Amino acid sequence: MALILGCLLLLGLCGKTISAGPPSSTQTPEGLHFDLPAVNYETSGSPSTGSITGLFRMVHTFLHVVQPHNFPEDTVRKIIQKKFDLMEDYKEVVFYEIGLIICAVLGLLFVILMPLVGCCFCMCRCCNHCGGEMHQRQKKNGPYLKRYFAISLLVICILISIGIIYGFVANHHLRTKIRRTRKLADSNFKDLRTFLNETPAQINYILSQYNTTKERAILDLNNVKPLLGDGIRDQLRPKVIPVLDDIKAMATAIRETKEALEKVNNTLEELESGFEHLNTSLSNIRTELENSLNDSTCSEQMVTATCNDIRKSLGQLDININLDQLPPVHDQLNSVNNILRTNLTDLVEQGYKSFNDIPEMVQNQTKNIISDVKSVLDSIGSKISDVTNQFPIQDKLSDFKGYINDTEKSVNQGLLTLEEYESYRWLGCLAVCCLLTLIVIFYYLGLLCGTCGYDKNATPTSRGCVSNTGGIFLMAGVGVSFLVCWILMIIVALTFFIGGNVQKLVCEPYENRKLFQILDTPYLLNEKWEYYVSGWMFQKPYINLTFEKVYSDCKENKGIYTSLQLENLFNVSAHLNIQEYTQDITNEFEHLNINLDNIVLLDDAGKQSLEDFSTLGVEKIDYTAYLMEIGKNLTKVNLVSFADNLLVTASRLPPGALKTSLDGHAQSIKRIHQREVIPLERSMSTLNQSLKVLQRISNGLTEKLNKIILSLDSAQKFISNNASSLIVEESKTYVNTIIGYLEHYIQWVKDSITHKIAACKPVATALDSAVDVFLCSYIVDPLNLFWFGIGKATLFLLPAIIFAVKLAKYYRRMDSEDVYDDVEFVSMNNMENVNNSYHKDHLYGIHNPVMTSTMEH
Repeated sequence: MALILGCLLLLGLCGKTISAGPPSSTQTPEGLHFDLPAVNYETSGSPSTGSITGLFRMVHTFLHVVQPHNFPEDTVRKIIQKKFDLMEDYKEVVFYEIGLIICAVLGLLFVILMPLVGCCFCMCRCCNHCGGEMHQRQKKNGPYLKRYFAISLLVICILISIGIIYGFVANHHLRTKIRRTRKLADSNFKDLRTFLNETPAQINYILSQYNTTKERAILDLNNVKPLLGDGIRDQLRPKVIPVLDDIKAMATAIRETKEALEKVNNTLEELESGFEHLNTSLSNIRTELENSLNDSTCSEQMVTATCNDIRKSLGQLDININLDQLPPVHDQLNSVNNILRTNLTDLVEQGYKSFNDIPEMVQNQTKNIISDVKSVLDSIGSKISDVTNQFPIQDKLSDFKGYINDTEKSVNQGLLTLEEYESYRWLGCLAVCCLLTLIVIFYYLGLLCGTCGYDKNATPTSRGCVSNTGGIFLMAGVGVSFLVCWILMIIVALTFFIGGNVQKLVCEPYENRKLFQILDTPYLLNEKWEYYVSGWMFQKPYINLTFEKVYSDCKENKGIYTSLQLENLFNVSAHLNIQEYTQDITNEFEHLNINLDNIVLLDDAGKQSLEDFSTLGVEKIDYTAYLMEIGKNLTKVNLVSFADNLLVTASRLPPGALKTSLDGHAQSIKRIHQREVIPLERSMSTLNQSLKVLQRISNGLTEKLNKIILSLDSAQKFISNNASSLIVEESKTYVNTIIGYLEHYIQWVKDSITHKIAACKPVATALDSAVDVFLCSYIVDPLNLFWFGIGKATLFLLPAIIFAVKLAKYYRRMDSEDVYDDVEFVSMNNMENVNNSYHKDHLYGIHNPVMTSTMEH
């Protein structure tokens, strides 16, 4: 009882304190996952009965059959309100207790009647009635009756033995559990002290986690360059980098254009010089061939036709290409050289550098603000510490330690007294069980001796000593039964009425929480308070705070702040308003002004170079005319083929000066092809490649350049005019990240205070230990099992007495026997037994008139 009062006192005291629980944020920033240190408690709070549980359930079932009515809530409410009048409301009590009352009345009748019956039975036997006469009449069904009485008594003894075993088990279980009560109490008090000691440690842990949060925020503040600067740069990258890449590619195209123009110009000059020299060589060879054909040999009839054919082909020895009609590229080359005086590549690299320096610019422009924000974080930590110090929980818990010590002292003293008297109780219950055991042993010994010593050939007056001892044991059992059964029934009735009522009125209502529901009845404990708990704790009886809710929340290990609705005393949400703490940081970041006006992607000189390149006129070159002209054969006829044909023709001429001259000219033509034509063809191939490069570069050049210039202007304009909105967006993301750390921490603090700090499971466990475990499981259940077993054994003593008395007649040695008038019903075996008995009587000089009459008959 002291432990129960201590638990209720704890609830009351904690009602004037503040406590809390764990984070519930849905999005946890990386590296900021907070968990309160786990608190381990020893006491489970649930009873453990082991293999004996089935016996307890059997007794519960029996009680439910005897007492099937629902818990009398209305009657209990009347008793609590002191409105119960026994004279008027006794019917309700009788109706509820009718089962227990009937059983108690039956037990009372048993207590009253059994001594009277025993006394009458004793006196009756003294008058040779009720089986007191040592005479047994022989019956035809005697063996069957003896067997029936023996078996019935054996079954009854077994049932009595089971009841006795229940009694022994219950007695031992009760003693064992009472010895464990001190350990249970110590475990509960240890858990309560752990609860008191860990709560301040949890609060200190919460405060210490602010340093972790602040360090994470400061880390991000120190990394403003990669976090904010890189973010801004990455947002600008899609607008800027493609433009700079295009300009860089165009600078490469300008250099390629210059190289191609130089090659075209140089190749044209080489070709002009080569064509002039080739033209001279071909003119000379034509003149020499004409002079050779003026030889007198050509006047001969056989040779004239051949000479004329050669003379006609001399016109093919000429150049087939005319480069003079192609436009020169001197102007384009001079223009591109002027453009290249401005190093566009270096200007582009400067644009890249200017863009990549954005994070550095952001860092330099935010130094002062970052310093101010760090100061604000320090001040927020001090505010949170001040708010936490306003909780009176540590002082209250320190005061409560004294109450715990006093309660523990009272409990220990009570347990000492309990253990002292427990020995007497155990001895008393053991004596009860031993008395029943003695009785049933008498019956077992009577059955054993009577059965083993019974001789079916012996007459009732000649039964053996063992059989007679069995009968004596049975009658001894009957005698002891009459002496002690009424005392046993008194014990059974008392324990039954007490244990049954405690089980039905305390244990079961506590388990199904009917007791809490009754206590939570509006205006029950105080006529002016709708809810007693809130009225007692907050002087606000209209707040829906009930015993059942407090117990259920503590059972679920919720914090006292939630369980007792302590927001009515101290509103954590109001004192830990997130906006109040984050507004200072937001105000500091409002002065954030990042300026990117100094970023220049390409200066005017570079832009002018692009514009000049767009007007270069490379795309206006008649590439088709160039390619068509240089695509022609260099000479009108292939010189090698011409020389070969000339050699073939000369071979048909008669030997002489003409043939020799033609052979020499053919070789000269081949030398011209080898020395002059082939180099010129190579130069023409180089010219062709250079022209194709120029054609590729110039393809859509103006459109590309205009697009690049427009993109450049757009990107530069975006940086100058529109980047501010982008900077604001990135800055908001960065600021929200910093504030998010603080919001997450404050939300976790609120959730911890309202849910987990000072989780009151040890209080509910202590209450369960006092009522459910100690009272119901340790005491009431074994007590109920004890009266159930002993009561069962005691009740079965009645039929055992009857069967034992009847069976004893068949085991004990009688003083006389029946005389059988109808010999037709007497067997030859019985006649032989009678004859044997007659001779024995004469042998020992005993005169038995009945036997003599029988024999004479």
